[in-house]
Amino acid sequence: MAIDAMVPAYVGLGSNLGDPARQVRIALAALASLPGTRLVASSALYRNPPMGPVDQPDFVNAVAGLLTTLSAEELLRALQAIEDAQGRLRGGPRWGPRMLDLDLLIYGDTRLESETLTLPHPGLAERPFVLIPLLEVAPGLRIPGGARIALLAATTDGGGLARLEG
Repeated sequence: MAIDAMVPAYVGLGSNLGDPARQVRIALAALASLPGTRLVASSALYRNPPMGPVDQPDFVNAVAGLLTTLSAEELLRALQAIEDAQGRLRGGPRWGPRMLDLDLLIYGDTRLESETLTLPHPGLAERPFVLIPLLEVAPGLRIPGGARIALLAATTDGGGLARLEG
């Protein structure tokens, strides 16, 4: 069920198959066209080593800042539809290679644990490929129930993260 007011939401984007930088850019354009949603910020693209099995290509990651009237669950379904449209195959190995991965990181001040959605996204605070781009788009942000993004990003080691040009 859609809501009346615009809620700030942050989405992590990642790809390591099929021209990953292009996949992320296509997904950003798709986010900008979601109903009841405005793309208000997007980070630079970052290359980083895979978090899971190392026998796969590096990932390209970014973070998008949205304002949306979609509920958290509606937004999650919209993100999954974008993934599917770009060829995401589900059911592969955890943290394995993928055409596109869209994660709802933060949705307003919501703290939620359900079968389909956990907010804020678990692991967000330990992932440089999320923290650094998130710091770009929302430097004053505080994780609901947690620390400020700036503090978390300042204490991360970067994990091989490299900003891409252009």
